[in-house]
Amino acid sequence: MQLTIVIPTYNEAENLPRLFSALFALPVEGLKILVVDDNSPDGSGLLAERLAEEYRERATVLHRPGKLGLGSAYILGFRAALADGAQAICQMDADFSHPPEKIPLLLAALQSYDIAIGSRYVPGGSVDVNWPLWRRGLSAFGSLYARAILGLPLRDATGGFKVWRAQALAAMPWESIRSNGYAFQVEMAYIAHRLGFTFQELPIYFADRRWGVSKMSFRIQREAAAGVWRMRYQYRRLRPES
Repeated sequence: MQLTIVIPTYNEAENLPRLFSALFALPVEGLKILVVDDNSPDGSGLLAERLAEEYRERATVLHRPGKLGLGSAYILGFRAALADGAQAICQMDADFSHPPEKIPLLLAALQSYDIAIGSRYVPGGSVDVNWPLWRRGLSAFGSLYARAILGLPLRDATGGFKVWRAQALAAMPWESIRSNGYAFQVEMAYIAHRLGFTFQELPIYFADRRWGVSKMSFRIQREAAAGVWRMRYQYRRLRPES
């Protein structure tokens, strides 16, 4: 099964070489990497191009003119991966918060499910041991909030470490998706749920980034909190295709 890993980047030059090495060391045949860079001031885009040359046809870089948001970066990457013939598409952060070694397990779950999620909140999952109590509470509350309002059958509704069957991603109504921050993760999961696709959550340890600076902000959190109500109304009539 051809797997393409889509990685949005903005100032991730410290992480990219390590991440490429870790991903291409995985026992996954046909693995490809697709980087979507938002004109990173630290040169992440140029570095990604050099890495793509090193790994030949196993890596691709898409460049955007500026910082245009996580959601639109993923949509661009997903559509490019589908056009390239990917049978499975992984989405993950560039900062090692998502453990690369879990990708083969997530990919194997697609034998029985449409979407596999690396989950912080199923038994065996956890978040960084050094996170302060307020951050742990905020993270857990975000998933609980989305689950309660949208009726999502997920313990980690805001998780961004997923492997999708190509058929599930191809069914997404791309033009309707409005979230562009971390609410994008919730919106994609909710649409997939409304369309009848199945999920499997596998436990991961979500580590804080070791290099670089976090992109999380109060504005992003506010967008996510308000966005779930919009999603509930917008997709209320969405049903699986007959």
